[in-house]
Amino acid sequence: MNKKIISIIVALMMSLVVALSGCVESSDSGTSEDIKTVEIVDMVGRTVEIPADVQKIVCSGPGCLRLISYLNATDKLVGIEDFENTNLIGRPYRLAHPEFSELSVIGNGGPQDINVGPDPEKVLNVMPEVIFITYIDSDNADELQKKTGIPVVVLSYGALGNFKNDAIFNSLTLCGEILGKEERAEEVISFISNIQDDLDKRTSEIPDEEKPSIYVGAIGNKGIHGIDSTEGSYPPFESLNTENIAKTASNEHIFISKEQLIEWNPEFIFIDEGGISIVYEDYEKNPDYYNSLDAFKNGNVYGILPFNYYTTNIDTAMADSYYIGTILYPEAFSDIDPKAKADEIYEFLVGKGVYSKMNEMFEGFENLDFSNQ
Repeated sequence: MNKKIISIIVALMMSLVVALSGCVESSDSGTSEDIKTVEIVDMVGRTVEIPADVQKIVCSGPGCLRLISYLNATDKLVGIEDFENTNLIGRPYRLAHPEFSELSVIGNGGPQDINVGPDPEKVLNVMPEVIFITYIDSDNADELQKKTGIPVVVLSYGALGNFKNDAIFNSLTLCGEILGKEERAEEVISFISNIQDDLDKRTSEIPDEEKPSIYVGAIGNKGIHGIDSTEGSYPPFESLNTENIAKTASNEHIFISKEQLIEWNPEFIFIDEGGISIVYEDYEKNPDYYNSLDAFKNGNVYGILPFNYYTTNIDTAMADSYYIGTILYPEAFSDIDPKAKADEIYEFLVGKGVYSKMNEMFEGFENLDFSNQ
């Protein structure tokens, strides 16, 4: 057999081996052609191609993990931000799921990583099929998707603190469709809507002249603050058809002077317990100032749970609303035990009643006694 014929035979055999090797690799590991995909449009208008059957995910950004918890889809998590492990304060979804600590860390998380996202290398270590993320713009979401080769789906909370808004509902619906949790998404949306409707029904027909003047202080804003820190359009007040007296000055977060609070002299004062330590300290220095306010003189100062931790804890905001309702309108809320109602809300949304844990972190729903400070 001459050399030319031998060369041809060898070449043919090598081609056959390569072809067979390719068939085996495709059969064992699967190829992109074998995976069914669908296209979705995320909350910033990006069209993203994702697997039709998503089983492994990670969450990044403020509130992202909370939405997945509300959908009872935490079994699909394969990674978690370090911020969600090291700082549990004020976040019921995290308190209800201690098992999250066993997940691999995909990045720092927290305020420093807003509009940045997780560490691409750490994400690739756990190989999720989808990265869910909040508070990131289109360009940075595209960049993260390019670096990892993993679909990035952006979610949204809309206006901070408002627990009934289209952005939250649309994000829940989108996640439900992606994760096969459509029915649960509808249940969560209905639950939130029904609570808002119930609060509205209880308070919408109360005459204005029967609504006391109220104020909320110590609202957190890039840190903790004292009684001078407030918010005009405070969501729990708005849900009760009752306006913060500070709304006459602004709809937004503002700092007021102590003289202004004396001028307003509200009948009821609520203290966000995220900043209550500052109020206690200031009271010790200036007891005469506080005791000049009718709310302090009459014992109408109440603590409420802070709900803006890593964006809005919708569950806590709703629980606060019921508690405030029982204080301002006891007849309309005579059937409500606010602590039990809080646990009912927590149990439905995050899977466990965690009011007692929140109470340990703060002071819970209490009539505050400053005389012992």
